[in-house]
Amino acid sequence: MKKLLVTGLNGFVGLHVQAMLAQGPSPWQLLASRSHNLLDPVSLDEWLQPECPDAVIHLAGQTFVPESFRDPQYTLQVNLLGTLNLLQALKRRGFSGTFLYVSSGDVYGQVAEADLPITEQLAPHPRNPYAVSKVAAELLCQQWSYTESWRVVIARPFNHVGTGQGDAFVIPDMARQLVRVRKGLQSAQLEVGDVDVTRDFLDVRDVVRAYLALLEHGRKGEIYNICSGTEYRIRDLIMQMASLAGVGIELVQDASRLRRAEQRRVVGSSEKLQQETGWKPGASIMETLQSVLSDWDAREV
Repeated sequence: MKKLLVTGLNGFVGLHVQAMLAQGPSPWQLLASRSHNLLDPVSLDEWLQPECPDAVIHLAGQTFVPESFRDPQYTLQVNLLGTLNLLQALKRRGFSGTFLYVSSGDVYGQVAEADLPITEQLAPHPRNPYAVSKVAAELLCQQWSYTESWRVVIARPFNHVGTGQGDAFVIPDMARQLVRVRKGLQSAQLEVGDVDVTRDFLDVRDVVRAYLALLEHGRKGEIYNICSGTEYRIRDLIMQMASLAGVGIELVQDASRLRRAEQRRVVGSSEKLQQETGWKPGASIMETLQSVLSDWDAREV
């Protein structure tokens, strides 16, 4: 079996990577996560010392956009310098396999409606420090794909959602509040930000399947959107979840939840990914919403 190293293995997506590989069968043997810090090269060398992987999925980083405004320096350090530290540690270890860098669809920034759906041909125009850090790390990884023999591939996932996601993100936050309403723990008024924007949501399990497909079939130095190709209005998703939860609700806008320079519409194209890997989305949006509701129902709320 081929050895797979995943940074951020105990995060939201990393846990789904573990679960999917545990289901088997899989050509990948997941290397155990050891205590490490992307900003500490010594800890990375110690992590890699026992075994050199055949492939890497680099998930770890600072991923929360509002936090990137609060502390842009840390965001850039972790997402850019941390990626460089990882690349250098792998080189010291003699790595020569496939490196999948997980970027973000947020790098496209403000997109005109005439440019929808978003393809990989659209130039990035980052509009927050998080997206800046991701574009910078993409360029770093592409430079390594030119100068090293490795197969470096870049993934740009759009909004993904699923079980285990923290309530700092809109769908799990609404699911948590809906469960609390159903259990009589809060009123039927849900505090929301701007819910009349659209986004391209994809089930996290489909995102993980896309990452694994790119390890096998992604072309060196190429960028791939990972998205559903479907445009969802957030208000509609909340109301669908309310129906699934069996509760009546009122949405109340909270100014503190509004984001700067909000993009009104987002929908991406995964045509390149599908054509080159054979990947297709599997879970329906209703299956995803129900899984998130069930997850929060089982949590301590």
